Amino acid sequence: MKIRLNDQPLELAQPLSVAALLTQLERHQPGTALAINQTIIPRADWADHQVQDGDDILLFQAIAGG
Repeated sequence: MKIRLNDQPLELAQPLSVAALLTQLERHQPGTALAINQTIIPRADWADHQVQDGDDILLFQAIAGG
């Protein structure tokens, strides 16, 4: 299964949930935000949302400011 993560190609051996992918990549930390195919996925949905072949994932650190 092929996806793009922050504009870099990534191949996964099997389908994963967003939470499992972030754990596997050691990127599951507070302040992390995520969009798949330009749609923000709420953190509460990460355990249930399955990454699909061809997904374009943008992972970024949310920063508070004014």
